[in-house]
Amino acid sequence: MPELTALNTLPPHALAIPLPGTPSSAADPASSPWFQSLCGTWDFKLLPRPEAVTAEALAGDGWAPIQVPGNWTMQGFGTPHYTNVQMPFPHLPPHVPEDNPTGVYRRSFEVPASWKGRRIVLHIAGCEGACYVYLNGEPVGLHKDSRTPAEYDLSQLVRFDAPNELVAVVLRWSDASFVEDQDHWWQSGIHRDVFLYATDTVYLADLFAQPELNDDLSAGMLRVRCTLDAVGQPPEHTRVEAQLFDPSGKPVFAQPLSASYRQLTSYWGAARPARQEVTLKGDVPAPLLWSAETPHLYTLVVTVHGPAGPESSAVQIGFRSVVVRDRQLLVNGVPVMIKGVNRHDHSDTAGKAVSRELMETDIRLMKQFNINAVRASHYPNDPYWIELCDRYGMYLIDEANIESHAYYFDICRDPRYTHAFVDRVRNMIERDKNHPSIIAWSLGNESGYGPNHDTAAGLARSLDPSRPLHYEGAISRWMGESWEGGRNVTDIICPMYASIDEIVAWAEEGGDDPRPLILCEYSHAMGNSNGCLSDYWEAFEKYRGLQGGFVWEWVDHGIRRTDEQGRTYWAYGGDFGDTPNDANFVCDGLVWPDRTPHPAMYELKHLIQPARAELADGASGTIRIVNRQDFRGLEWLRGTWELTVDGEPVVSGELPELRAAPGEAQTVALDLGAAADMPGERFLTVRFYQREATPWAPAGHEVGWDQIALPAVAGAEAPAATPAAVQVEQRPGRIVLSAGELRAEFDTESGALVALGAGGENLLQRGPLLNVWRAAVDNDGLKLWDDPRKPLARWKELGLHNLKHKLEGIRLIEQGPDAVTVEIAHAASGREQWTDFSHIHRYTVLSSGELLVENEVRIGEGISDIPRVGVSLVLAPGLERLEWFGRGPWDNYSDRKASAIVGRWQSTVSEQYVPYIMPQEHGHKTDVRRLALSGEDGRGLEVRGQPTFEFSALHLSDDDLFRATHTTDLAPRPEVYLNIDAAQRGLGTLSCGPDTLERYRLLESEYRFAFRLRPTGRQ
Repeated sequence: MPELTALNTLPPHALAIPLPGTPSSAADPASSPWFQSLCGTWDFKLLPRPEAVTAEALAGDGWAPIQVPGNWTMQGFGTPHYTNVQMPFPHLPPHVPEDNPTGVYRRSFEVPASWKGRRIVLHIAGCEGACYVYLNGEPVGLHKDSRTPAEYDLSQLVRFDAPNELVAVVLRWSDASFVEDQDHWWQSGIHRDVFLYATDTVYLADLFAQPELNDDLSAGMLRVRCTLDAVGQPPEHTRVEAQLFDPSGKPVFAQPLSASYRQLTSYWGAARPARQEVTLKGDVPAPLLWSAETPHLYTLVVTVHGPAGPESSAVQIGFRSVVVRDRQLLVNGVPVMIKGVNRHDHSDTAGKAVSRELMETDIRLMKQFNINAVRASHYPNDPYWIELCDRYGMYLIDEANIESHAYYFDICRDPRYTHAFVDRVRNMIERDKNHPSIIAWSLGNESGYGPNHDTAAGLARSLDPSRPLHYEGAISRWMGESWEGGRNVTDIICPMYASIDEIVAWAEEGGDDPRPLILCEYSHAMGNSNGCLSDYWEAFEKYRGLQGGFVWEWVDHGIRRTDEQGRTYWAYGGDFGDTPNDANFVCDGLVWPDRTPHPAMYELKHLIQPARAELADGASGTIRIVNRQDFRGLEWLRGTWELTVDGEPVVSGELPELRAAPGEAQTVALDLGAAADMPGERFLTVRFYQREATPWAPAGHEVGWDQIALPAVAGAEAPAATPAAVQVEQRPGRIVLSAGELRAEFDTESGALVALGAGGENLLQRGPLLNVWRAAVDNDGLKLWDDPRKPLARWKELGLHNLKHKLEGIRLIEQGPDAVTVEIAHAASGREQWTDFSHIHRYTVLSSGELLVENEVRIGEGISDIPRVGVSLVLAPGLERLEWFGRGPWDNYSDRKASAIVGRWQSTVSEQYVPYIMPQEHGHKTDVRRLALSGEDGRGLEVRGQPTFEFSALHLSDDDLFRATHTTDLAPRPEVYLNIDAAQRGLGTLSCGPDTLERYRLLESEYRFAFRLRPTGRQ
């Protein structure tokens, strides 16, 4: 019965736990004598269907302990189930399976004697599943919205002379499941706090603080809308007062704002008092404004003087304005850039029950990575999360708990679900309306667009006209050919996964639509992803009306499990026997479930950093420091600079005091001294750090960095090493070339370089072979899905993952005493069509003791857009040390390298491993000039680009990575798998979004690249 969304619940409202007296600040509600937590250990019994909940079943044995908050599916009762679009069962709405797991929660509690005569309320902050509540055997009520609170008045049922027994019966599936079809795990149970609180018989039923600002933001006015209610007739001495305290704790009003009993009687009826409102107003001169950069919070204390004396409730509020005008979203009059992410409530050990500590980790990490906005996808997040956004400074789009993705076009038009849409929007707004971090209300996600949205939007605008509305479904290309529609329900054009070309075209077309464009989802972060992020940000910053967006998404939603060997891994859809499922599509975050950042997080951090260094005049060493913030100067930062020549630092220093105002720049002249004319390849690296500690990071935390390429200065060539004569040895099946200690041996039957070393060592287990394959990233195509539209399907048809090599010819070219070349021609194919790939590699042993490897690759007709062009080698065990001169330190690719600094980096082969939940290509580095691998004994291999190359060096082969479906499937090998590439295809975001741009694809029919190898022997 979808029309019934709740039964006997109290009207939704902003929670404000009463405290005795008139406190001057926001006290912890848990410290109130009128608050009692019911979190902790409950009794639990899981039954197969609702009909099994009988008196006999509840009276019998079989109860087990369970933690609240917590999902029962994460505590050994049943299992999680993951689907994205499809429902986990085949029934049509509103019908659900008869086999419907039903959890029964039970606990006893005692009520303090001091609560006698007071109104007693049960608060359940969140429960996934339809929840029926009983107290002392009596039915109390029902609620279905799993992400907003349900409250029940227990005053007439609670007993003081004996323990009370509270029972919650939770049905896993109900008609409400069809509007909670979010792309996340289906869990079950009470996943947020449960508590009791008590009020006086005259009490504050709701509170809406409405800070307002004048046109120039120089003065404010606070409107406090108090909803009062009473049990019985309110006494004549009833009075309500409000005082505002500034961020330093000083009272703002000389006297509290007040309304007396006589004023209140005009609101209360003479017979039975009803819920009525009284509005208090007070001027606030020169308020400190709240923004994500300057989260100034005021404390509002509202005191009701009732029969039991004064009782107060405190909330934190902020003065800020939000306006949509002329294609801009204006916060405090400024068009802010949304540097956001989407965020689900997720714990890899507790499911939807996210601890305060984990939420604090999230907010600190987001701030450390310069994120300034979060979309609460796809439901109102835990209330504590919103408090953190207020306190730390984070713009928030709060989203109603509505998604009917499986029935996208149907439920939004189904009148049986109208009340559910309206009810969920009301629940969200009433709970969260006092939070300054919330800058827009979202009507839900991926639920089409229909009359139910129009009705909900009308309610939202009437409840809170101060905030714009957001809803992607109304402008979705599924609903029409343009983004011009949906103005009734969305004040923001908020597409998901629009391409750069699409958003640029919108910006260039103009038009009379006053709405800005903010991507509600983009840069899908599944696995090794987030290609072209810098190209998006180039567009955002170039075009008026484009104001950023929310990366999908914050965290991989893997669930921690342990296998039979005691190894931990993160599970995804299907790992619990859940059918149907959508596999690893649930793992699409910027951080792993334990909140370790993916390499792509550093790309995002760099692109959205608050300051930028640009070259003003390379000849004089003058740079420009740009303040990319909206509301504060750069005084909170300090900067350093360093000049490197050929990767080596030569001069460095501190930047002068940074003082550029928001949106402005300052010019800084650097004293490069003699280094200004030093010959070589020159880079200037500027770094920005926090001067002082903040709530999210210590003093000295690196906020951002830029690297500027300065014009190279030509110099004299280094003197050549003493040449060694190149010698040739031929014997049956072998050609051996040597120069000094260098020795290279070729197999004339296969055309393979089978040995390479110095001092008698062989560093090779397998010589260079053409490689046009990579262990598919999720954006290439999901390994567990067969999708013919994705590149992976085409690559597998071509057999790129199973390439074979056929020798076409080998010849020895003696060029004199200083160089001898072995030219080898191979044909390669994964389907025995030997015209697919032609690879000519010329190995020239030079008198300098180096092996020059020149490659010419021709790609057959009809083959294009392949994953890589390069050669792969297998090196002998022991070459663990890794040094390179190129981009680093983290993984970088052609379309994700803006954050990677050109420098000299040191690591190990083992440290190149990136443990994506679904194993895939990783460890890649671009723009590399030099690479060296070595062992503890000094033997090693040096690779020099002609001029640059790309590489990866791992203890895993491409085949290892491609065959594995979990990290536990991988066993590092002692040898080193080295890829030396001319190029690798960009990453893009095609798992759910646009493919990489054409300029990052491998579309040519011929590639030429070269590098030099120099082996070193034992020391």
